[in-house]
Amino acid sequence: MQPGKLVLIIGPSGVGKSVILKALKERHPEYVFPKSATTRARRQGEGDELYAFISEDEFTQWIDDGKFLEWAQVHKGARYGTLRSEILPAIEAGKTVIREVDVQGFESIRVHPDFTNDTHKLLTIFILPENKEQLVSRIKNRAPLPDDELARRVASMEEELKRAALCDAQIINKEGAIGDTIAAVEKQIA
Repeated sequence: MQPGKLVLIIGPSGVGKSVILKALKERHPEYVFPKSATTRARRQGEGDELYAFISEDEFTQWIDDGKFLEWAQVHKGARYGTLRSEILPAIEAGKTVIREVDVQGFESIRVHPDFTNDTHKLLTIFILPENKEQLVSRIKNRAPLPDDELARRVASMEEELKRAALCDAQIINKEGAIGDTIAAVEKQIA
């Protein structure tokens, strides 16, 4: 049996990670796309495909019980966590697990004992914009933002881009070439 692995897809907001993940899901039913746990409220019509919706108290208990590979509180609001039970059994069964994480999650997982002692294989792929202006343009085109929010997101992007060199692979998502980007990601995972 081939050993399984965890593949982390990392990159700043607006770089195309969700488009890449959607394509991977469509093309590779053999991959595992684990759900997260969150304390945020369930949105109307939202099922249990992407998240395990739990209370703040349950989330705290799950932290204490060691159920997360990583977790974070987003914008002083809801907490999100990557569940060990959604990832480790699949890896141990020889499967490739694909997970999008922010840089906080990346930092936590890359130093987690499950991945630092060669127990499980970890592959990290950072998706880069062709240039910073491209990313700022994508962020602006998603929805109107106040100048202070745009400035905060650009500062966050600058910090995130510093993590690219820590990843196993860096792939540039060139404007109008998402198919090439997806193919490059597939090649890294294979």
